[in-house]
Amino acid sequence: MSNKKKKIKLGVTLGDINGIGLEVIIKTFKDNRINEFCTPVIFGSNKLLSKHKKILEISDFNYNIANSIKDLNFKKVNLLNLWKEDIDINIGRSNKEAGRYALNSIEAAANALKNNEIDVLVTSPINKHSIKESEKKFIGHTEYFENTFDGNALMIMVSKSMKISFVTGHISLSKVNTIISKEAIINTAKIFNTSLIQDFRIRKPKIAVLGLNPHAGENGMLGTEENEVILPSIKKLKEEGLIIFGPYASDSFFTKKNLKAFDGIISMYHDQGLIPFKALSFEDGVNYTAGLNVIRTSPVHGTAYEIAGKNKANEDSFREAVFLACDIYHKRKEFKQLNENSLDK
Repeated sequence: MSNKKKKIKLGVTLGDINGIGLEVIIKTFKDNRINEFCTPVIFGSNKLLSKHKKILEISDFNYNIANSIKDLNFKKVNLLNLWKEDIDINIGRSNKEAGRYALNSIEAAANALKNNEIDVLVTSPINKHSIKESEKKFIGHTEYFENTFDGNALMIMVSKSMKISFVTGHISLSKVNTIISKEAIINTAKIFNTSLIQDFRIRKPKIAVLGLNPHAGENGMLGTEENEVILPSIKKLKEEGLIIFGPYASDSFFTKKNLKAFDGIISMYHDQGLIPFKALSFEDGVNYTAGLNVIRTSPVHGTAYEIAGKNKANEDSFREAVFLACDIYHKRKEFKQLNENSLDK
């Protein structure tokens, strides 16, 4: 088999053209060693990329300009030229035009992923509000890919210190307790457990579940959800063979000892899990969309308008997103081969 066939075709979306997305893309793929295990394909515009190189004063980044997937150079970074019109850049500012081009890049990359023209996808940071100005139904990357591909999406934050998933996502805090249910917890745990096995090759994952209320309800004194919803869910999951424990008080859970003891953590709501995750893993953390028939990762940071165009952005999270996407691709392939070759008892 040739090197061309072995290398992963890694799609990359532009993100918000006024943010730091293109800066972290350029800084990541300046390192030619990445081309040894994947062929990057940036879905965007040559004129736009050239403008960002000039603004950032980065001259030592070369790439192949391709007008179609068939024109890829497997030894270089590729820029798939989706549009040729000149685009105004307003560094550090949110606007409708930036949202429109960000969505165009996402849609083109998703179509390529659906048609097996790329193997995995890394998405750059977006401004949801600017995209919603053009596409009212857009909520976020996770929801978009769930509606586009097969499966039930589950956001997992991944770093060297932890892997954490969420029963509820981008919803108001006032609505969290109305959505927390036995079904929601059980479904989250099953998708998470499957991902830990097939995507991270953890044979028997050990999962911790956080409580919803302060001190995990304090035996019902501070809330009843732990006793009425979370504990019965954990019991049911144990009966089905999952190695799962809790609920744990979230304010005291995130110690080195606990993080080392568990392969995965289930948080009840967004900030309960994201605050400790980003406090401990902001620079090297990755957002992974599990539960789908495709692989999509992204850095954990946002558009960072305040430092856009100043050559100050740290590319570590984006680089880790590239590594993780490729690693999961290989692990899923190995998992599939192992299961196809397994003997019936």
